[in-house]
Amino acid sequence: MAIASIKEVAKLAGVSVGTVSNVLNRPDAVSPATRERVLNAMNELGFVRNESARALRSGRTRTLGLVVLDVTNPFFTDVAKGVEAVAADHGMIVTLCNSDQDGPREQRYLHHLEEQRVQGILITPVERENERLEQIIGRGTPVVLLDHRATRRNRCSVAVDDVLGGRLAAEHLLAQGHRRLGFVGGSWSISQVAERHKGAAQAVEAAARTGGQEEGGAEAPSLTLIEVPSLSFASGRHAAEWLAAMPAPERPTALFCANDLLALGLMQGLTAAGVRIPGDVALIGYDDIDYAAAAAVPLSSIRQPRQELGRVAAELLLEEIDEGERHRHRQVLFDPELVIRGSSARR
Repeated sequence: MAIASIKEVAKLAGVSVGTVSNVLNRPDAVSPATRERVLNAMNELGFVRNESARALRSGRTRTLGLVVLDVTNPFFTDVAKGVEAVAADHGMIVTLCNSDQDGPREQRYLHHLEEQRVQGILITPVERENERLEQIIGRGTPVVLLDHRATRRNRCSVAVDDVLGGRLAAEHLLAQGHRRLGFVGGSWSISQVAERHKGAAQAVEAAARTGGQEEGGAEAPSLTLIEVPSLSFASGRHAAEWLAAMPAPERPTALFCANDLLALGLMQGLTAAGVRIPGDVALIGYDDIDYAAAAAVPLSSIRQPRQELGRVAAELLLEEIDEGERHRHRQVLFDPELVIRGSSARR
């Protein structure tokens, strides 16, 4: 059975085609009684709006693009929920793209989203600088950086203070009496990784300055870098194999991971190798995903307001779409929160 046309709806409702069009596009311009009559006709005929035709006329679809680093990471699932909730309230749909921390793949998605004439794009970029984004903005598509600070004033961004988060994690481990700390993260093109490491390094350097060589021959605080290829559970497992093979007197006694997936992979790998958490190695992650509290040893973590990040970013994007050149770009920065659980308990 063919889909009913707008002319058939107008005939059944006893109105003009223009009135039906107004009900679809400018409902406030139609009286409530007429609007109800048209909607009843649509329901009776099973009318489905032709969004492709509307997009051809307007030059834009009612779609937002969302590009994330890793769709398997529950952090980005929660961020996407926040984006989708705001989009749905405004009659929009969200196209989700997974760059998988791969620059060329990210570029292909940006090209496709621009081809599809999305109204705007939310993105957690792989690289700190992205010339493609500048080109997209220059051609008139609004872009908001998500979980990433803007380095230029011509775009909005919503992020968390990752330097502060790194500092909170390292200060907590130092307060538990640890001196040999390790930071597990990569790749360094991802700004969040670099900033979390920077914050941890600041905390260790501050502790070394104020404490120096401890009385009684205790070690001065140090931070060992353990680089991994990606922020994944598998990378955490591989890092665990390397750490478990180290002689215990040389191994860091506390590890700060750039995200919770890495930390959970590390936890599983170290436990399988007979390294006790927190008895031999204390562990703290970042993001505080739901799996963190449910781990065999509940994982300490740095909490981010995941859904709130998505909601605020989507609201900024829709504001820019509505306001156009009048829009005032804003860079929103949230503070992270330290959540202490069993994985980092005092030795």
